[in-house]
Amino acid sequence: MKKSSLLILFFVLLSNSALLLAQTEPEDIKLEVNKFQDYFFEALKQKGIENYDKAIVSLEQCLKIEPENGTIHFELGKNYLALKDYKNAYTSFEHATQIDPTNKWFWVGMYDVNYATKDFNNAIYVINKLIGFDAKFKEDLTSLYMSTNQYDKALVVINELDETSGKSDRREAYKAQIFSQGKYQNAEIANLLAQIQAKPGEESNYLSLIFLYSKNNETDKVLETAKKLELAIPTSEWAQVSLFKTHLDNNDGEKAVKAMNIALASAKIDSKIKHRILNEFLIFVNTNPQFEPDLEKAIAYFDNDPDINVAKEIGKFYQTKKQWVSAVSYYELANKKGSEVDIETNLLLLQAYTETKQFEKLTKNAVEMIDIFPAQPQFYYYAGLGCNQLTQFKKAKDILETGLDYLVDDPTLEINFNIQLGEAYSGLGDSKKKEFYFSKANQLLKK
Repeated sequence: MKKSSLLILFFVLLSNSALLLAQTEPEDIKLEVNKFQDYFFEALKQKGIENYDKAIVSLEQCLKIEPENGTIHFELGKNYLALKDYKNAYTSFEHATQIDPTNKWFWVGMYDVNYATKDFNNAIYVINKLIGFDAKFKEDLTSLYMSTNQYDKALVVINELDETSGKSDRREAYKAQIFSQGKYQNAEIANLLAQIQAKPGEESNYLSLIFLYSKNNETDKVLETAKKLELAIPTSEWAQVSLFKTHLDNNDGEKAVKAMNIALASAKIDSKIKHRILNEFLIFVNTNPQFEPDLEKAIAYFDNDPDINVAKEIGKFYQTKKQWVSAVSYYELANKKGSEVDIETNLLLLQAYTETKQFEKLTKNAVEMIDIFPAQPQFYYYAGLGCNQLTQFKKAKDILETGLDYLVDDPTLEINFNIQLGEAYSGLGDSKKKEFYFSKANQLLKK
């Protein structure tokens, strides 16, 4: 196909050359044309077997016959490019464009050299010429603007392509890179708001806007945008965030649970919003305890959360309400969810066991914690308290006395230790020691 096209080109060149030569010299014309064809086909043959130097020699012979033949300069450029002689390659392609600026491939040759040499600034000039031939080259223009840190210009082209061609993963990645620099965010927010108004059925614009608001911790604006999305596209996963809130406000627990589960399961919705949903549902469950099983199921969505143990936080919520039974169940759940033993969770659980008078569990758990954290005096205190309540006074005394060795600068805990030691010695019938520790606790209380 290429060879037949070239033959047509040569016949055109032949006729053009003939017009320039005297009509009285037909044999000379024929001779020149034959030489031109011979050199050119020899150049193609040598290039085909990667003898680029020999191909260049033949093409230079062609130029002696046709010095302003754009195709020959183009072929020279390709051979120089193959040899990585970028300077001569660019000069050859550039000369070709000067002869025939309407040939797209001559400009492509220049662009290939710019790309190979990473001369992105000059490539921008060339690619703008190529856009005149094919608008698809605008995709390359966005990459060039990004490579030269011309983010303002890149954003203009990206938004134009999003409008005319639809969004692409690469352009979205470019936008994320641009918006990592805050000064561009306001312009994009304004652009997205305009796009939403113009095309309310385009979900991606809402999601991009939500992403920007979320990144700026503008949670109220996130929810406001989700509400707009819900009105425009009720089936959207992000729309469930707004629907969830609406159902809670209407005290419709069943519909709220359905919307919540869709939102929590969505990979599109960021964790900050998911935590907010769970917190709002927790407050709802506090006055509507029949939905507590749904709360427990919701926690499973956060099993892989690296930052927050959700069950622990729910336990704290119930503890502040002095709803100790619920606090116990969530602290126990938090221990099962956590990949590592957490001191704070277990101290909270021990306090909840104490409040609910589950002294066997209290003692067993506290002793286990002593084995894991032998320098933490709080665990000795809870173990001693549990043993006293179980009338295991000798064991309580031994544990508490050991724990005192680790106690440093904690007056409240020291008071509690002395009270429990007084209880232990009381149980052992040692009234002298009992009075000693109770008296010491009183003295500390007076300070």
